[in-house]
Parts: sequence; C-alpha cells; structure tokens
Amino acid sequence: MPPTLFHFTTPQLLRLHSGKVRDSYRISPQTRLIAVTDRLSAFDFVLQTPIPNKGAVLNSISSWWFNQTQSIIPNHFIEQPDPNIAIVHEAQPIRVEMVVRGYLSGSVWRGYQQGERTFSGVTLPDGLHKHDRFEQPIVTPTTKEKNDRPISEDELVREGFTTHAQYRQMHSKALELYNFGAQLLLQRGIILVDTKYEFGLLNGELILIDEIHTPDSSRFWSMAEYNENPENARQIDKEYIRQWLLANKQDGAYPTALPHDIAEEASRRYVEIYETVTGMPFNVPQYLHPKARICANLSAKGYIKDSCIAIITDSKQALPFCQKAQEIAERYNVFADVRLIKNDNDINQFLDEYNESVEPVSALFVEENYSEIMEELSAYSNLPFITTQLEDIVQTENLYLDIQDALRCLNSYRIREAMIEGEEF
Repeated sequence: MPPTLFHFTTPQLLRLHSGKVRDSYRISPQTRLIAVTDRLSAFDFVLQTPIPNKGAVLNSISSWWFNQTQSIIPNHFIEQPDPNIAIVHEAQPIRVEMVVRGYLSGSVWRGYQQGERTFSGVTLPDGLHKHDRFEQPIVTPTTKEKNDRPISEDELVREGFTTHAQYRQMHSKALELYNFGAQLLLQRGIILVDTKYEFGLLNGELILIDEIHTPDSSRFWSMAEYNENPENARQIDKEYIRQWLLANKQDGAYPTALPHDIAEEASRRYVEIYETVTGMPFNVPQYLHPKARICANLSAKGYIKDSCIAIITDSKQALPFCQKAQEIAERYNVFADVRLIKNDNDINQFLDEYNESVEPVSALFVEENYSEIMEELSAYSNLPFITTQLEDIVQTENLYLDIQDALRCLNSYRIREAMIEGEEF
C-alpha cells in the first residue's frame, strides 16, 4: 500500500488538539494548522489501520467546498499548503452541530420506527417510510460535548449555547449550504442524504468552520441505486468499513485492524468520491511519504524549518551551554530546541513530539555525569543522536563540533529515510 500519515507531529508548533482524525497546531494567535490524518474512526474508536489517501481526500474535498460556498457564508479556510494540511483562521467555536437531513435515515429513522415523532424540536408526520425524502430538509441540532445529544433551539438558548438570533442565522445558513450542496451533487449522481455544519465567530461575524460535505461528515447515496430501490440505498462513504466490521465481529467485539485488501478498497472509494464530487483527478504523488511531502511544503511556505536538532540534558548546570549550542545550530537554518529532561513524563512528552515528527530530527545529548534518564531516552527514541559531556562543551569550539556532528546525523537520517521509502516501492 502507499505510505500513510497516521500522526502529524512537529516540535516546532504548539499542539492545540488531537482528535480522532485531525491534529491542530498553533501558527499564530490568529491562525492555526489543521492536519487531516489517514486515521479512521468507526463505532466510536480509531482503527489501528490507516486508510491511504483518506486524509488528503477529506481535506481537499473540504477545501474545494469552502471555495464553492464562500458566497453563502464566510469560512475559516485560508490556504491548503499540502493535501493533508489546511491553514485556517482562529475562530471562537459555537458548541453546536447543525445537522441537516433531507431523507428519513440514520438515527432519526431508528427513532421513528419506535414511535418517536419529534426530533430536536422538529415534528415529523405519520406514515413515512425508510429513506423517504422530506418535502423540505429539516435541521436537528446536537450539542458539541463529550457525549453529543440532540437538542432543540429553545434548549440551546436556555442552556447558554447560543442566542435565538444566532441560532436562526445558523439554521438559515445550514439550509442554504445543504440545498446548494445537494443540487450540485445531484448533477454528479450523488444524493446528499444528511450532513452537519459547525459555525464559529470571527471578529463577531458568523463563519463556517471545521469541514463541509466530506465523506466523514455526510451521508452519500448513489442516485441510481436510490431510484431503483430507495430502502436498500447504500452509503458510498466509510459505510463500507462499518459493514466489514459488523460482518467480522467476534464475541461482541469489533476488529481493531483491517486486512490490506479492505484498506486498499476503502482508499479507492475515498479517491473515487473526491473525483466524482470535484470533477478533478486525484493527483497526490503515491511514491513520496506524506511526512516528507508535508515537511517540504510547510517549510517552503515558511511555517516550519525543514529539519530540527534537539538539544537535551538532565542537568540545570548544562542549560546555559545548551542554549549556546541552540544559537549555533540556528545559524545553519534549522530549528533547534533545548529540553531539560528530569523524569518519565518529560521523556514521554519528548518521544511523543519527536519520534513521529514530520521533519528530520537529530539529537545532541548533554550529560553532566552518567545518566539513566539519557540511557532510557536513547533506548526508546528512534532519532540519530550523539552524546557529549558537560565538561567538554564548556569550550565554544567543542560546541561547534558537536553541532556539526548533529548536522551530519541529520543528513544521514535524510538518506536513510529516502532509502526506506525507495525500497517500499
């Protein structure tokens, strides 16, 4: 299979949030970076097997829709420097999901079967059948909490999520977005069954945030299948994975990983959705590892440096010399980071940021004496590193030599990674 992006990490930016699929980092007080990974969640857990190209498809579809719908409502999208990366405005999120439904399906159908007729303040008539099209799309909001829950407009206002005026603006814009998307997709032979929108405030103005009309936020049907047999219309998104998990459930537990052929087929379907929706070919290079591509694209835009040297010590006495080494390293146009490592939590945080980083990294370990912490760190780190003693780096000349050795490690790391990528294909 092509290489995948299971995690996005970089020590050069502040991590804001890591969700089931997306990782967010601070660019500036006004902007953030959102990395859409190839992770896939189903039945409220993340599978161990990433889906090739999934992140690039989701991010690219969203970017395409943001551009298509900006005349309806402004959005947070600024640019897409890489297929998996979006740079967006920092907005104040409104903790409500505006779910728009054009057909009787999903959780509303299950409730309807059991006799429910009112959903999030919307009352449906008797006599409807599975997958019936509503005369007009309905909006059934849910909260954005640890456990999302359906909620009505009055309840949202009473509980402080929003105001009546703001809710009605979100309601109106959600319907406009749905109707626009549904009409456009019908021209591509796709039914937009239901979807969800999230809104935020930027300088006091309501804008669209998060994602829009992606296979992960929407339910799609084939129009041809629906016209032939409405009740048996199948989703053409990640429902393929859900059905495989259901079919292979054992002792009440879902599989946590996917066979290669299932992951490949899921990837093919995601790419097919992208090409059908946008009308453009999916031309993300398959021979290049996403991390290498992302690093190159982000460094070309100036968001990060293209490589990093981590200067690590467990001695406070060594910190001034480590900071001097940092100054020297930065003259070579690399990102240099000084870390004081004192305990297991420090070690775990360092490994979390550096072991899977998108940029090449080498490490310089500065020890005052023999250090079990440094030994443990080197054992679990996959970084090329050199070790030096505090007494040796007191002289600036030795600092230059150590940094040059770290730079040589960086170069050998790049060569090694290139060889590994080449061998895979």
